[in-house]
Amino acid sequence: MAIADIVSSIAFSADGLVPAIAQQHDTGEVLMMAWMNADAVEETLRTGRVCYWSRSRGKLWRKGESSGQVQRLIELRIDCDADTLLLLVDQTGVVCHTGRRNCFYTAVRDGDAVEIAPVMTSPETLYGA
Repeated sequence: MAIADIVSSIAFSADGLVPAIAQQHDTGEVLMMAWMNADAVEETLRTGRVCYWSRSRGKLWRKGESSGQVQRLIELRIDCDADTLLLLVDQTGVVCHTGRRNCFYTAVRDGDAVEIAPVMTSPETLYGA
């Protein structure tokens, strides 16, 4: 199947986006959720390097382009309704812009929001801020 056929099989929203969940391929750790448009899906499949659509920047966002924390695609999965993607990736370094391994570092426990993962790399180190 051609990449164009795969992209056309995805049920993008009215604004042209589809949610994409990144999961570490070998451990099952859920790393992050972001958005992809057709161009991001096509580039990801073509290059093997994960690319998302940045809603805040209004442009393609190649994971790791400013931080060096790259995601290499192992497998792309499309859910039963074709409206959500699961990206099995090999993650280099941390995922979150806060410097944590994944973006899901706050847990609700006993009615309180608790940070359950430490900062591994300072944002200043990641982005030179």
